[in-house]
Amino acid sequence: MSAWTNMSLEAGNKRRQADFYDVCRICPNGCCIGARPPLTPRRRRVIGNFLQQNGIAVDTPFENGAYMFPRETDDGCCIFLNKNAKKCLIHSVKPETCVAGPITFDINAETGKLEWFLKTSKICSLAGFLYKDRESYSRHEKSAKREIRRLVQELDAEALRAILTIDEPDTVKMGEDDVAPEVLAKLKL
Repeated sequence: MSAWTNMSLEAGNKRRQADFYDVCRICPNGCCIGARPPLTPRRRRVIGNFLQQNGIAVDTPFENGAYMFPRETDDGCCIFLNKNAKKCLIHSVKPETCVAGPITFDINAETGKLEWFLKTSKICSLAGFLYKDRESYSRHEKSAKREIRRLVQELDAEALRAILTIDEPDTVKMGEDDVAPEVLAKLKL
């Protein structure tokens, strides 16, 4: 990776999301358990470079099922969760769905719409915070949508189809937007 690409990535990573550590650190629900956020090849490279540059040693950081995701520990936690500090080791380069949370998505292939959902405060303390703070919600929604759009563009068809089968209970539909034609084409293969 060139020095320019590294600088550009670092600048982009700092803008990816505001830190919600105070809200997430006290959350009893643990979205880092069993979440299996999807990883594109580009995100795996970014995470791998980040681990190497920061001297973070992780044996076999990724798993592959129907799609690639961060490996889980024996108790189901994401390998990148520092359980003592309750912080993500790769926060600045973490997967797109981790950045977007508690906003999630679905693609309705019949309508050609990317549907947006927000988890309920029952399952996500951050969602409860965002419901109350409209300014933070607005900023986070913009960031979440950008990250999810990038993800659905970069995932291969098989991985995207697998992700779309995952049930997202306890969510409220926020709205919908058009899906890029190339994403819809992937789903119709």
